[in-house]
Amino acid sequence: MKTIFKRSLFTQVLLCCVLAIFAQDSFPDGTPVSEWFRQTKPIDMSTLGNRYCITDYEVVNDSTILQTQKIQAVIDKAHQQGGGVIVVPQGTFLSGSLFFKPKTHLYIEKGGTLKGSDDISDFPLVMTRMEGQTVKYFVALVNADKVDGFTISGEGCINGNGLRYWKSFWLRTQFNPKCTNMDEMRPRLIYVSNSKHIQLSGLKLMHSPYWTTHFYKCENIRFLNLHITSPNRPVGAPSTDAIDLDVCTNVHIKKCYMSVNDDAISLKGGKGPHADNDKDNGINQYIIVENCRFGPCCHSAFTCGSESVHSKNIIFRDSQVDGPYCVVNLKMRPDTPQHYEYILVENIKGNANRMLNVSPWTQFFDLKGEKDIKISRANNLTFRNIQLDCINAATIKSSEQYELFNFTFENLKIEASENPNINTEAVNNFIMRQVEVNGKIKTL
Repeated sequence: MKTIFKRSLFTQVLLCCVLAIFAQDSFPDGTPVSEWFRQTKPIDMSTLGNRYCITDYEVVNDSTILQTQKIQAVIDKAHQQGGGVIVVPQGTFLSGSLFFKPKTHLYIEKGGTLKGSDDISDFPLVMTRMEGQTVKYFVALVNADKVDGFTISGEGCINGNGLRYWKSFWLRTQFNPKCTNMDEMRPRLIYVSNSKHIQLSGLKLMHSPYWTTHFYKCENIRFLNLHITSPNRPVGAPSTDAIDLDVCTNVHIKKCYMSVNDDAISLKGGKGPHADNDKDNGINQYIIVENCRFGPCCHSAFTCGSESVHSKNIIFRDSQVDGPYCVVNLKMRPDTPQHYEYILVENIKGNANRMLNVSPWTQFFDLKGEKDIKISRANNLTFRNIQLDCINAATIKSSEQYELFNFTFENLKIEASENPNINTEAVNNFIMRQVEVNGKIKTL
């Protein structure tokens, strides 16, 4: 009886400790982390309505036949009948742009592949969001607008079939070195806008022609157990960011693998001299990235910018980096008033070119006739409990175009093969505690 009582008491104490830890979990500015972030079980697809397997509606397993209209007809049918799950079974199915409606969902079974067309004419031109602006551009392979509760899941694959687009892009840069990313016409893989309670889970997302996933003005987005890749050789996949968040609130990215030929996770939100006053732009906030792994193709594991106005309350933790250019990159545009604040990076291990990069961004900026650069800020950044092998410890460049203050480096162990220096003079109120670089403790 005493043994049972002791076990019961131990269980209660353990539960109290766990609850206490959760209760103390907060964003860097002290805002409590909501209960939503602890609900990480993938949605049971059987609760989302009837199944609509595309092969039951004259769609055939053939990677060479474009079947956009037939697949779209299945989506429309499900919507008309009150919603349901569009199922891509084993096989490969070629398609142009698809548009999901409220209460419709996408599920790709193991061995199934939704493959994007490599002909840009299969993707209509519409008013959309792209690179921090509202413009007329090409839609994605999978599109959804105003679809609260939308899910994309399964054990299969969405393949953007991007090789032809990538080759064309690099050829264009040889012909016109001043061309921009949007000059070469390319679709994204997934674009979701104006929606709440979105979940992506389980899938392989690969070979996107342009950004892999893009979310605009969305809330409560969950990414679980995704495998997102694009190559950097023999043909590099330009600007194939894994996850682009554009004016989004409450985002949880957990147990994902990302190795793409650009930034893995990038916070957008707007650009231009008056971007902070544009109703189409806005803040990205309350974002947690954890238990993820970042592969060698990545330019950066986590980036603020380059088209970003305000990013706040970010937690990036408990993750492995395997060779990206840097762990965290703050791109500071001279043509946009930017503010990056309250960012916590902790419990990161692995290797990268550098831990942190803060420097002026000089690619494709436009002051639109104004003479003076826009002053930006980055403040309350904390890096702690990090063990990293790198080439450069951290690149923090001084500049008249931005202000840096309240940086904390704590319990860092860094091996830097070329440059162990950390430019603390660029930051007002730089705190260092137990920062070891190449076996030597750094102090201020």
